[in-house]
Amino acid sequence: MNFAWSAAAAAVFSFGIGVVHGMLLAPDYANLKSMFRPEAEMQGLFAWIYMKGREDKPFLAQGVRFGFAVAVLATIPTYLIYYVIEPWPAAVVVKQIIFDTIGVAAMGVVVAWIQSRGNGTALA
Repeated sequence: MNFAWSAAAAAVFSFGIGVVHGMLLAPDYANLKSMFRPEAEMQGLFAWIYMKGREDKPFLAQGVRFGFAVAVLATIPTYLIYYVIEPWPAAVVVKQIIFDTIGVAAMGVVVAWIQSRGNGTALA
């Protein structure tokens, strides 16, 4: 049950990250539409990876650490690759990295909080 709640929370935060991209970065993206590809859904994977590395420690630090680890392993390299391979403006890439790192760290905290509830009834 924790997995389902965690995946749902990751989906909600992914929506929030979508709002960041749809609102805060929309003016930057308007000139770059031909460069976009559809994104794969990663919420379930995010929750599953957290469950495999969970420790019996306070959720807040674990969630932030997990979110930043995901950002370092996935988010930041993705945008740096975009910058190197495609003609992304540096200012847009910096914004993408900052906003998505904050969003992924917040998603990590929520998933960690749900997982810390033990039996999956925290939101029931």
